[in-house]
Amino acid sequence: MILKNCLLLIVCFCVVYCYGQEHALIKKWETDTLLKTPESVLYYQKGQYLFVSNINGKANEKDGNGSIGKVGLDGNIINVNWVSGLNAPKGLGIYKNLLYVADINEVVVIDIKKGAIIDKIVVDSAVFLNDIAIDKKGIVYVSDTRAYKVHKINNKKVSLFLNKLSGPNGLFCNDNTVFILDKGSLLKVENQNIIKLADGMDPSTDGIEMINEDEFVVSSWAGIVYYIKKDGNKQTLFDNRDKKINSADIGYNPKLKVVYVPTFYGNKVVAYQLN
Repeated sequence: MILKNCLLLIVCFCVVYCYGQEHALIKKWETDTLLKTPESVLYYQKGQYLFVSNINGKANEKDGNGSIGKVGLDGNIINVNWVSGLNAPKGLGIYKNLLYVADINEVVVIDIKKGAIIDKIVVDSAVFLNDIAIDKKGIVYVSDTRAYKVHKINNKKVSLFLNKLSGPNGLFCNDNTVFILDKGSLLKVENQNIIKLADGMDPSTDGIEMINEDEFVVSSWAGIVYYIKKDGNKQTLFDNRDKKINSADIGYNPKLKVVYVPTFYGNKVVAYQLN
């Protein structure tokens, strides 16, 4: 018996050593279903609450029904329509006191203190702007999923960052590196060099958050959330496709290690503790 137990411990150690620690998402709370087709969630450290983009209609329609909401870190909805008058808002990014929102063919700029739209940066060739990431210099990157491009905005000037992709969506910036979710693959772009870090995910890859260096939590809109390890191996944290519960553009609180998942048609945000 002692020998068996020792062998079991050795096997377990080898599994952890060779394949890395396994992770889990444990549900903490969910909001009421008062949100309006929530597509993206962003943790706002300074205010200690969440921004949520509400499409409230068709994802590519300029109907003026979209809004940005605020949700507390306890799951209580502060304001569904904190800022209204958008069309189909999706990805969110913060730089200093400004919130940037991808909205079909333009990036909407909101003054967080005023709670008001102060600018709209039109991307002339855009078809379906989706996610946003901002680097430490304030350069905004925005994916154009249906045009297979990623654009760059520097001092309100729009230029092409990458094209001929497969269907870019989720973006993340870390120093001078941009990470892109491209239809089931995770790409690392540094000095225009493109490295594929992981692939084989559901092609509806949507949100990305860095947990540790070159380790990520990734969502696929169809209802899957993955943990991507440094070696490119992926672990499925949950798969809700059979329940038809979407997992759109996720947010992350690094201090509390909590992942926030917008459920799109479910009209709520669900928070999970990452272990």
